[in-house]
Parts: sequence; structure tokens; C-alpha cells
Amino acid sequence: MSELFVKALLGYLLGSIVGSLLIGRLRGVDIRRMGSGNAGATNALRTQSKGFALVVLLIDIAKGWIATGLLAGARLPGVAAAPASLRVWAVAVCGVAVVLGHIYPLWHGLRGGKGVATVVGAVLGAAPVLLIPMLVIWLLAVILFGFVGLASILGAVTFVVAAALSGIEPRIPLLTFAVICAILITFTHRGNVARMLAGTEPRARRLWLLGAARSRS
Repeated sequence: MSELFVKALLGYLLGSIVGSLLIGRLRGVDIRRMGSGNAGATNALRTQSKGFALVVLLIDIAKGWIATGLLAGARLPGVAAAPASLRVWAVAVCGVAVVLGHIYPLWHGLRGGKGVATVVGAVLGAAPVLLIPMLVIWLLAVILFGFVGLASILGAVTFVVAAALSGIEPRIPLLTFAVICAILITFTHRGNVARMLAGTEPRARRLWLLGAARSRS
């Protein structure tokens, strides 16, 4: 059986362990029925507690890091190693698989989160230096516009730009991974985009600089 196929399958199953749904099940709650309906750390913070949201965030980041930082380079017993020309794609394959698992989790009826924290973890395992521009742009976008969804999309697009300019090898697999992540994050935030255009999207007012300025005026 193909090494990349097995790793993609394992990455997807790992991604299907969604932090908010796992912890929520232990507490008897399903946050997909609360707040925004998203199974992510932001909705967990809004509907549960800071501690709950922090654990969710750590789980979702950790599985992304495990997929690209550990699973991608692991030797799997009983599975023939792929040729070098294919093994360079292992990080990209595992990264995409774990993000897809988070968005469409097998264990939770294919209804998961939006994938942002898992992308962060996957980038941390694949090319941690690229997290710096991503997080800077995310924070600036939240401060300037107040929309977490918009900031997440811009952060994912920044991943593409940073991967293209970084010179990190293997360049094509990394750039492919970045492009797919940007497409997935944009897709999962399509509802946020629609609400922003309609003027009904809530803002992160504690971080929104313009909102703070308005409240003082």
C-alpha cells in the first residue's frame, strides 16, 4: 500500500479528532448547536469558557503539528517507503489531510470546524518561520477591521505569499499545501464573508482598535 496514501488516511483520522467536540462530548455539550454553530476555539470561547477554549485550541493546533512534524517523516512499519520523488510531498499530503479531517471529521458526522487552528499547527510542523507573517497579518487585520473571519482568510493568503517568497524546499509541495489551505480557509469562512457584506458579522471588539476609538469618542 502506498506510503503517502496511508499517511494521508492517518492524517485525516487524526484531523477528525476535533477538540471542541471531543471535550464537549465529555461535558455533555455540542457547541455546533450554540453560538455561531462552528466547532472551533472562537465559538468555544463565546459559548463556554476561556479554559474550554484554550484546551480546544491546543488540541487543534497539536494535531496539525503532529501530522506535518511527526507523521509526514515517520517510517511506518509494514508499509514500503515511497520513492524520494514522492516522499517530498509527504508534508503537504499530511497537512492537507489533517485540515480536511478537522473540517469534515469522520467521527462527528463530517461537521467540524473551519480549520484555522489546525492550519496553524500544520504550518508549525512544516515551516514554523512562516507562522510569523501569518500571525502578524492576522493580528493587524483583527485590530484594523475587527473581523476574525477576514483575519483568518488574510492569514491563510499570507501563508501562500510567504511560502512563495521564502525559498524553503521542497518549494512546490509547500506552495501547493499553502494554496490548498488558503482555498479551504476561504471556503469555510464563506458564511462570514456573506455576513460581512450584509453588515451583520459580529466584530472582536476587544481587539478592534477602531471600535475602541469609537467607544471613547
